[in-house]
Amino acid sequence: MNLLHANDRRGVYPDSWYAATAVPLPPFPALKGALRADVVVVGGGYTGLSAALHLAERGFDVVLLEAHRVGWGASGRNGGQLGSGQRQDQFKLEKLVGPAAAQQLWQLGEEAKVVTHDLIDRHKIDCGYRPGLAWAGFTSRETDWMARYADHLDRAYGYREVTALGRAEFAALCPSQAYHGGMLDRGAGHLHPLRYAIGLARAAAAAGVRICERSEVHRIDRGNRAGAKVRVATDAGHVDADHLILAANGYLGGLDRKVAARVMPINNFIVATAPLGARAAEVLTRDVAVCDTRFVINYFRLSEDKRLLFGGGETYGYRFPTDIAALVRKPMLEIFPGLRDVAIDYAWGGTLAITPHRVPYFARLAPNVLTASGYSGHGIGTATHAGLVLAEAVAGQAARFDALAALPVPPFPGGAALRAPVLALAMTWFSLRDRLGI
Repeated sequence: MNLLHANDRRGVYPDSWYAATAVPLPPFPALKGALRADVVVVGGGYTGLSAALHLAERGFDVVLLEAHRVGWGASGRNGGQLGSGQRQDQFKLEKLVGPAAAQQLWQLGEEAKVVTHDLIDRHKIDCGYRPGLAWAGFTSRETDWMARYADHLDRAYGYREVTALGRAEFAALCPSQAYHGGMLDRGAGHLHPLRYAIGLARAAAAAGVRICERSEVHRIDRGNRAGAKVRVATDAGHVDADHLILAANGYLGGLDRKVAARVMPINNFIVATAPLGARAAEVLTRDVAVCDTRFVINYFRLSEDKRLLFGGGETYGYRFPTDIAALVRKPMLEIFPGLRDVAIDYAWGGTLAITPHRVPYFARLAPNVLTASGYSGHGIGTATHAGLVLAEAVAGQAARFDALAALPVPPFPGGAALRAPVLALAMTWFSLRDRLGI
């Protein structure tokens, strides 16, 4: 079964609050017949759109193939959080790759925010960006760690946008009794993810990118020597190009076995409540986003019309649960029990992708075939930046690509066949730890 067709209607955005509050572009035509390009990009999410846009701005002739609609996948369904640094905290990265490489990764993560803001400003993308992203902890041990981490970011990285919050300070921001404290990152923020993706697509098309929607790729033929051409085929046509960028993330399927062994799709879910009106202050007193320390993370924020957008719950198979609202309502009420009487107006799921160490996977699969994916829930900035890095590498400037490709991303135990059941067992254990508070 292909995740592209397991849970959604072909070529139709899911029934989410995001889709209900975005103005889609007129459909781009499907690929028919033969096309020739300098670069063919597979995937119309943040990575593919950013890569295509940056390549077109450098004078490359680019064709982008998307199986459904631009921003249809995780790029149009996620929690909307634009975080600092990388998905892993700097303490863990320092142990994983060493202090010098961790410094470089931090700077690349900060650069990702700058690139994202530049694209929003330069192309006048109306995605409602708001500053402020808080981390919430459940125990004194977690909040003590956050205080140390804020101090470490200041001392080792010169980043002074994070403030540790004690219990009373955090409660003044987020009145949930579930949390012991946390920290607030003023240099991070949140936005409307689908409007952002659509804005990138509009900019890419204006720059000359030929976007083909409803054009699912079934076969890739690539050469084995430098300069060899690639052919990317759909049911109705093919594209011959000098370079190929694979940017399908959790929806890559079986197009490349090396990527599939290291990048695993998982499903995550979000609900949007009915508008809360004055009761919005029971959730947040400021327009910031929040994520917490659960291994299966909870994340939430208020929408423009004062709904609670709450994400939580994961599954590891192909099918979404039949009652997404019930799945997400459970963790939502653990955090906000006072909202038990509030209706849920929208509930949707999406497929992201993770790697074993939760660091992104960049790889040169052949001399003229590049890929980036596995953003592990940190995709808005990282994926946007990945598009720029991929474009630079195609243009012959591969320093940043090589730095990211050097990250250790081993295969999942058991490879593609056993990764899901092995992860499900691990998640059961971590979920138990969450419930026991250990």
